[in-house]
Amino acid sequence: MSKKILVVDDEKDVQFLFQQRFRREIRNEEMQFAFAFSGEEALEYLDNNPQEAVLILSDINMPGMSGLELLGNIKSNYTEPPPIVMMITAYGDEENYNAAMRLGADDFLTKPLDFPILKDRLKKVIIE
Repeated sequence: MSKKILVVDDEKDVQFLFQQRFRREIRNEEMQFAFAFSGEEALEYLDNNPQEAVLILSDINMPGMSGLELLGNIKSNYTEPPPIVMMITAYGDEENYNAAMRLGADDFLTKPLDFPILKDRLKKVIIE
């Protein structure tokens, strides 16, 4: 079973954007992506696909369960293997950053995403 990157964002166009920006990596089977459009959907994916997602990219501001609530849940309940969680937000404010780090975020990115930097970070994590 191959390892996947789970992207969690309530904006549905994120799926198309990632599929376009990572077209070569997907085609070469360097990376695989799964998408969830809410925190609740992300937890359902993790429950139904244990040990499949090695990295989770989550938006912070989502309706229902926020990305920070999702992060806390993942870090508390999904420990084998411990997924790497990168938080993404349109607001690069210190409060969100500090809250994410306190909850165990492994990285923090701001929108709009700089895809060359993101690719570099993802490759480091996936290859290690």
